[in-house]
Amino acid sequence: MKFKHSIIAAALLGTLSLQVQAAVTQTQVDTLAKQLHLKYQIVNNHAANAGVDCQKLGAEWASCNTAILDLTNQGNAVPGNEWSLYLHSIRRILKLDTDLFTIEHLTGDLYKLTPTAKFSGFQANEAVRVPMIGEYWQLFETDVMPGWYLAADGVEPRVIASMDTEDVSSFVAPITGDNWKRTLDDKNILMTSQTRYVANQNTKVLSADAVRGHIIPTPLQQTLRQGSATLKAVKLEAADLSTASQQALLARFAELGVPAGESGYAIKVSVVGQQIVKNARKAEGYELHIGQQGARVQGFDAAGAFLGVQSLLSVLGANDHLLPLMDVVDAPRFAYRGMQVDVARHFRSVDAIKRLLDQMAAYKLNKLHLGLTNDEGWRLAIAGLPELTEVGGKRCHDLTETKCLLPQLGSGPESNNQGSGFYSADDYISIVQYANARGIEVIPEINTPAHARAAVVSMEARYQKLHAAGDDAAANEYRLLDPDDTSNTTSVQFYDRRSYINPCMPGAVKFVGKVMAEVIALHKAAGQPLKTWHYGGDEAKNIQLGGGYQDLKTPADQAVAWKGTIDQSKEDMPWARSPMCQALIKDGSLKSVEELPSYFALEVGKLVKEHQVDRLQAWQDGLKHVENAKQFATGKTVVNFWDTLYWGGFNAVNEWTHKGYDVVLSNPDYLYFDFPYEVNTKERGYYWATRFNDERKVFTFAPENLPQNAETSVDRDGMPFVAKGESDYLPFLGMSGQQWSETVRTDEQFEYMVFPRMLPLAERAWHKASWELPYVKGREFSDKSKFVDKAKIASQWNLFANVLGQRELAKLDKAGIHYRLPVPGAMLVGGKLEANVALPGIAIQYSTDGQNWLSYDVANKPALTGKVWLRSVSPDGQRFSRVTEL
Repeated sequence: MKFKHSIIAAALLGTLSLQVQAAVTQTQVDTLAKQLHLKYQIVNNHAANAGVDCQKLGAEWASCNTAILDLTNQGNAVPGNEWSLYLHSIRRILKLDTDLFTIEHLTGDLYKLTPTAKFSGFQANEAVRVPMIGEYWQLFETDVMPGWYLAADGVEPRVIASMDTEDVSSFVAPITGDNWKRTLDDKNILMTSQTRYVANQNTKVLSADAVRGHIIPTPLQQTLRQGSATLKAVKLEAADLSTASQQALLARFAELGVPAGESGYAIKVSVVGQQIVKNARKAEGYELHIGQQGARVQGFDAAGAFLGVQSLLSVLGANDHLLPLMDVVDAPRFAYRGMQVDVARHFRSVDAIKRLLDQMAAYKLNKLHLGLTNDEGWRLAIAGLPELTEVGGKRCHDLTETKCLLPQLGSGPESNNQGSGFYSADDYISIVQYANARGIEVIPEINTPAHARAAVVSMEARYQKLHAAGDDAAANEYRLLDPDDTSNTTSVQFYDRRSYINPCMPGAVKFVGKVMAEVIALHKAAGQPLKTWHYGGDEAKNIQLGGGYQDLKTPADQAVAWKGTIDQSKEDMPWARSPMCQALIKDGSLKSVEELPSYFALEVGKLVKEHQVDRLQAWQDGLKHVENAKQFATGKTVVNFWDTLYWGGFNAVNEWTHKGYDVVLSNPDYLYFDFPYEVNTKERGYYWATRFNDERKVFTFAPENLPQNAETSVDRDGMPFVAKGESDYLPFLGMSGQQWSETVRTDEQFEYMVFPRMLPLAERAWHKASWELPYVKGREFSDKSKFVDKAKIASQWNLFANVLGQRELAKLDKAGIHYRLPVPGAMLVGGKLEANVALPGIAIQYSTDGQNWLSYDVANKPALTGKVWLRSVSPDGQRFSRVTEL
């Protein structure tokens, strides 16, 4: 095997480049797709420190990396160069250091690698090396997407067999040396067996008595008594609950091994309103009495009564069916306790959403914020606009994008994976009904005006079809793109101006109104009237006009070395060159195009009001040009606040409450569940706001005193930060976990990222911990301050972690949830294996050969030498954590 470096290859292939290459055949493409093995290796994530001129290459913040793509033909020769390799890269590819191939950016993360005349084909068992320079860094192996494929004119595209897998380690080389660091000054701690062992020492195994009767989330008041009731069957007497809610509760009992029966343990459920004890006298409040012969649940309202039974279920053993005797008085901390799920980047099956809803109900979360649309997909059938799902709900290799969207994020050229998919009307109605039975409001998000490429492309396909049929009136009715707009704009995910609905188009408001009316009808059919319309609104900008770039004409005395240099005269804000938008500015309706997202939000707010929907909701940056919440036609306007704390979010959040908005905390550095659990290159996820987001970090989040978090956590580089509240505190509506799905292609990966992090989210959303300090204007927190009782945090986290490890994960097993198992920590001390795990109670196994596994017993620690491999085991023994090597 030999590598074709560009200089050598030019000499070897010079004569071959003169030959006329025949068009590639289907057989050649099929053969090459089977034989070609790809391996991607990060060489240097700090290329600017190694002499690469990242600034001149136009890298944002003058930051770039070098990598090598090895293409190895593991078979007979495959001649020809009339094909292209379509590859996914979430980092912009700035340059190839080879003359054998050219690279072209198509859209989003999709690139086209094409052989030049100097490359005539693969010889038998030949390897070709392609050096690359990319923007920023690639710190986790999942940064490299699967699904790369070959295509050529006149043949069917084929996925490279070696890239047709979710096991990224098969095509990504291990990230070595300091390449796990974002910068060379990165102060994060790389999680290895040894460092994980040290981190895990903040948890110890507690006795069964210590975790007995602990409800998740923690109730307001709880009195445990001696003794337990044993449940062989249950008799639920709950006429004040809907039949669907009763069935949901009985299904949960059955899942835990307790069937319904007339002679079973009696649970009497009633709604008593103001008759309930004072501390539970609010929406979703309840009282619970568990006795030897039966239980009583009294709810302030039906939701409270339902949740009271969930508290009983919470303390029910997953296998022993014992109910500790107790009395509980409880009510929620926040009215809004949510999970956001992005089903647009990658689709989630109806079953996966229903499994999520079951767990949300079990842990008292009450809002499912369903991100139904984005650049990469439209996931809900809308009557009268079939193109939205026929085109926007599907990805395939169609360069015209009249049949589907181009592949993104590892979906490849076929539509047979979760890059494609949508909910039919019946699917969506069933999801809303399922949620409603469990006291959960479904909040649909139709993202506008940015992150809207699926809608724009779909409506362009509709326009072309109707225009060709001679029906221009119908063609333009819902058109979202100004055909005369020549704006050169790059979105956050590297799409062009077709990523943005043009708010100045007559069809834009009409389109949203049409979609809104159809969604309202679906909710009505499901028996849960639509209460909230989520507008989206985020990131309507051109990233190349952001702070990470400077214009090539910047005077020398103003230029800096830490910004990418580009020709910004060629860059436009979204809609800047749209004649329709310029007309709005000319007539005084707008001051500038920067106001258009907020302008459109006001217009959509009017639609929300007209349709008698209670609330408009949006990501906060989409409303930044609106003076205050009173400007909206809706009675209530809700914002998801998603600024990171260490970049000033601890203060900026109060600007929104003081403007009259209901704020839902959605801070990425604590509440984004698409981020890795730990600083280890084998974990999955994006990491722009933090390098890790584990269960303990979510648990220790102080939502009502955001500056406090500066004393207990670090920024994305592992560095301390300082936070001081400078304005008066006004209460928040609630908090939400977010699960974006760029790297989350399957339902199993989705559940791995959400669970068990969702449980500490539910804990903080429902219960205010005793270590959470009241907000005090002017109080400064940092790693040097001593306000927070860290010993109390450690004690309460230890209890919570034990409840998860000893009880709750077993329940997730029974529900079929593919949650993440914690990776063990380990050290050899005095020749003996010391091992631990972040969630005590989870069993650990070890191996001395990486194949045969033995149970680790802390009371009988094995004496070992040489390499040791470790993993943790699910309570049902069916699944294992990632393997770690000591």
